[in-house]
Amino acid sequence: MLTGVHVVFIGGDARQLEMFQKLAELDASVTLIGFDQLSNPYHGVQRQPLSPELLQSADALVLPAVGTDENGRVHAIFTSEELTLTEELVAALPKHAVVFTGMAKPYLSNLCGTHNIQLVELFERDDVAIYNSIPTAEGAIMMAIQHTDITLHGSETIVLGMGRTGFTMARSLLGLGANVRIGVRRDEHFARATEMGFKPFYVGELSNQVTNIDLLFNTIPTMIVTAQVIAQMPNRAVLIDLASKPGGIDFRFAEKRGIKAMLAPGLPGIVAPKTAGRILAHIISQLLSEITQKRGNEA
Repeated sequence: MLTGVHVVFIGGDARQLEMFQKLAELDASVTLIGFDQLSNPYHGVQRQPLSPELLQSADALVLPAVGTDENGRVHAIFTSEELTLTEELVAALPKHAVVFTGMAKPYLSNLCGTHNIQLVELFERDDVAIYNSIPTAEGAIMMAIQHTDITLHGSETIVLGMGRTGFTMARSLLGLGANVRIGVRRDEHFARATEMGFKPFYVGELSNQVTNIDLLFNTIPTMIVTAQVIAQMPNRAVLIDLASKPGGIDFRFAEKRGIKAMLAPGLPGIVAPKTAGRILAHIISQLLSEITQKRGNEA
C-alpha cells in the first residue's frame, strides 16, 4: 500500500490514466496537473494548477514518456494549457522526492542533478523494456499487415538485433509462420538464435541477406540499414524501424528506391496505452513501496 504517499502527475497521455488509477487504488494521494479536459471523474484523485507550493508536498513526480523537451515543456493531451517544468518548480520538491519519466532529455537530467533529486528513467529498466516489447511486437505486426499484400506466414523476414525487443519480435513472427532470419552482433546471441529455431547471421553480412526479403524489422539504434544495404533489396520490401530516433535506416535512400520504410518508436503507448500504462504503474508502485519501506526502516 502507498498510504500517506503524495504522487503528482504532470501531463501525459492515455497511459497516465491507468497509472494514476492504480496508484489511487493503492491509497496514494494523487494530484493531477494538466488533465482539465478529462471528462471522466476518478475517485480518489484531485486536480490542481501547477505551482511550487503544490510540489513542496510531493513524494513523487510522474512525467510523460519523454519527460520534457529541451525547454522544459511537458507533453499533455488532456489540456490546452502549456505546461513547463521550470527550475523553480524542481527546486520546490522535497529532497526525498523521486521524479519518474520514461526517458529524460538533458534539460530534465540537469535540473534533477542540480537540485539533488532522484530521477528514474523507466524505459532504461530491463523489466519495463521486456514488458513493453510485447505491445511493440504486436504493433509492428499490425503495421506489417497493413502495409503488405502478403501473409506473414511464409514471408521472408529479417529482424535486426536480439535485444529485449528483437527477441520478442522474432519469436512472435516465428509463431506466425514467417521465415525469420535474425541479425546479431554477439556470438552468444548467434548461439541462442540457433537454439530457438531462427536463422542467425552477423549484421556485417546484411547486404547479402536482404536480396529476397519481404519485411525487415530493425531494433538497433545505429545506422545499419545503409544505402548500400537498401540497394540490394527488392522493391517490394517493407522496412519497419523500432529503434529510438533517428533509427537505423537510411530513410532518404529508401524513399528514392521506392521502398516503403517507416520509423515506429513508442508503439506501446500508441497501440496499447492501457497495457503500457499498467506496466508503468506496476513498476512505479513497486519502486515507491520499496522506497517507503526503506525510509520506514531508517526512521
